[in-house]
This record gives sequence, structure tokens and C-alpha cells, in this order.
Amino acid sequence: MEFLTQFIDFFLHLDKHLFNIVEQYGTLTYVILFLIVFTETGLVIMPLLPGDSLLFAAGAIAANETTGLNVWLIIIILIIAALLGDNVNYFMGKTFGGQIKKREKILFLKREYLEKTEAFYEKHGGSTVIMARFIPIVRTVAPFVAGAGSMNYSRYIIFCIIGALLWVPTLTLLGYFFGNMEIVKKNFELVIFGIIGISILPMIFSYLKSRFAKPSAA
Repeated sequence: MEFLTQFIDFFLHLDKHLFNIVEQYGTLTYVILFLIVFTETGLVIMPLLPGDSLLFAAGAIAANETTGLNVWLIIIILIIAALLGDNVNYFMGKTFGGQIKKREKILFLKREYLEKTEAFYEKHGGSTVIMARFIPIVRTVAPFVAGAGSMNYSRYIIFCIIGALLWVPTLTLLGYFFGNMEIVKKNFELVIFGIIGISILPMIFSYLKSRFAKPSAA
């Protein structure tokens, strides 16, 4: 319970905690940010780490000249982290996806989820990889499913790169330009909730659409 409380506090006050990390570790903060993004995108069992909010907070911290962090270096490092994480996740799916298809469930991954995601890939193509990048949890699971499914790697990596080039700079620069505004600093928790809310809107719309869709006539 204490761990959960600390996690929630870290999540909601990323700006303050990142500032403390910079004060304590200096340039090693780049490595810490790299590891968090790599873990969130690369390990399918770690989907709850902060992603969007971390990028926003990192940009806001870089805008503060006293930290000495360079926003462009952060962007480059985190693009690399996201790409490496996705590749690890893809090849894990390639290696272990067959085992999931033979069983009903492994950990929290059900065969049903794999089949539904594969169908979504077939319907929307490579753009799914780009869309998934902006959706929490989905961006962790999607590369694994792409590897476990039939998506060719050369096709996957193109959309993976496009997604990373859109995701990291967009959210980091939003934090850089707006994160230090007084109204944002005073209401950082609300901003984080707003980022999370916007991120999960596609999931909500997808659920409602499938929930209330009329069954097709036989």
C-alpha cells in the first residue's frame, strides 16, 4: 500500500520529483529518463509507468535554466529509448506470441486480446502503430502484439519510427513551452489528469462504439 501511495505521488508530482532527481543526480537524469521510457515501451509487463506525463514534465524541467538539461538532447535520448523499447517488445512478441495463441491466458495477456488486436491491425494497417503510441497501456502492448501477429518487421519499423518522431517531440515541447507557466505549475496535477484523459479518449470511444454497435444482420 505504501508503494502504491508513493507511485501515485510520484506520478502526480512529476515536475517536483524530476527537479529533485536533477538536483541529486545531475546529468544522470538523462539516463533515468531513458530507462523509464525504455521500460514502459519495452516490457509488456510494465504498462503503468508514466509516459505522456513524463515527457511533458521533462520538457517543463528542461525549460528551467537552473537544471542545466537540454530539451533537444532529452528528445533525442527519449526517441532512442522508445524505439529500442518497441523493438525489444516486438521481438518478445515474435518469440512468445505463439505460446499465448496455444493457451487461453499467460499472465494478463489473453489469447482473445491477441486475436482482437490482430484484427485491428488488419483493419487499420500500420497506422495502428502510430495511433497506439499516444495511448497509455496500448503503446506497451501493441508492439508485442505486432510481433506475435503477422506484421512484417520492415513494415512495422517504419511506422514505429514515425510514431516515436511524433510522440516524443510533441509532448516534450508542449511541456517545454507551457510547463513553466504559473497557472500550469500551480495546477500540475490537473494538467497530468488532463493529459491522461485526452490519451485514453480513443480507448473510451472504441469501447463505447463496440458496446453500443448494432449487431449486423445475419
